Amino acid sequence: MSEAATPVAWLKRDLLVFANSIGIEKDELHFLYELHPEFAAFPTYPIILLFKHTELEVIDFYVQATRFQPVIPGVPKLDPRRIVDGQRQITVLKNIPTTSAGREFELRGKVIGVYDKGKSGTVTEIQHELVEKTTGEVYTKIVSSSFAVGQGNWGGPKGPKGVSYPPPAGKKPDATFTFSTSPSQALLYRINGDYNPLHADPAIGPKMGFPGAILHGLCTWNIAAHGVLKTFGGSDPARLKSFQARFASPVMPGDKLIVDMWLTGQKEADGSEEVVFVTRVEGGKVVLSNGRALLSGIQAGGGASKL
Repeated sequence: MSEAATPVAWLKRDLLVFANSIGIEKDELHFLYELHPEFAAFPTYPIILLFKHTELEVIDFYVQATRFQPVIPGVPKLDPRRIVDGQRQITVLKNIPTTSAGREFELRGKVIGVYDKGKSGTVTEIQHELVEKTTGEVYTKIVSSSFAVGQGNWGGPKGPKGVSYPPPAGKKPDATFTFSTSPSQALLYRINGDYNPLHADPAIGPKMGFPGAILHGLCTWNIAAHGVLKTFGGSDPARLKSFQARFASPVMPGDKLIVDMWLTGQKEADGSEEVVFVTRVEGGKVVLSNGRALLSGIQAGGGASKL
């Protein structure tokens, strides 16, 4: 399908807000202090550019979602008010600079699959590449899978069965990371540019079967990414090569997140090593499944920031 390009931009301030919103604290000051000699963007930050684009002001989420919703031949128009995240994957080819100022970047996106899941809804998969426009250099690749609730049965293909990355059977986690979200976690995270009212207005969630305003799935996703990088990557942004997870259940602001991680021993051609993980809330409910990360320079014992 045809490719669409959307300009994107960010400032150092955006990186500081993002790091704070996913629970990074002063022991990882290089993500939080712009004058730190190793100041850097947290490596999954580009995921927020799918929502922020070049905006500096609060935007109407639904208007923007409708504006940038791809028109797909043979597929009915989907209601953005009833679309939720399914799965996200980011591949980091090169870490982004701490600001885009003075340079031009864009997200080049294309639909790579649309699948009719019957009465339950429709799955849409879109790939985006973050590209520096003048050089053509690709910094990250993002694959997003969304689910349009109750918007299926239009006669489309059912789609292939996805690849699963379950934890090793019978093996205890090699490491566990915990983070207690605050009751205002979603209200902080949305300042990054993800202004979906579902995460702020308590009246919207019950209409979709949720108990109230839920935490952004990508907030949980990024908190898990932070846990993996801090535990097995020494908080070094250059070590994270890939990160993905499927959204299994909603998280309520104030929930305690538990990220269980396993080293599988599997290595890629570039030498990066696989970590699989499951994220749950205290009490047992799994909220992120199919979790997989690739990191370089893993130390079996994990470790604190090396920066």
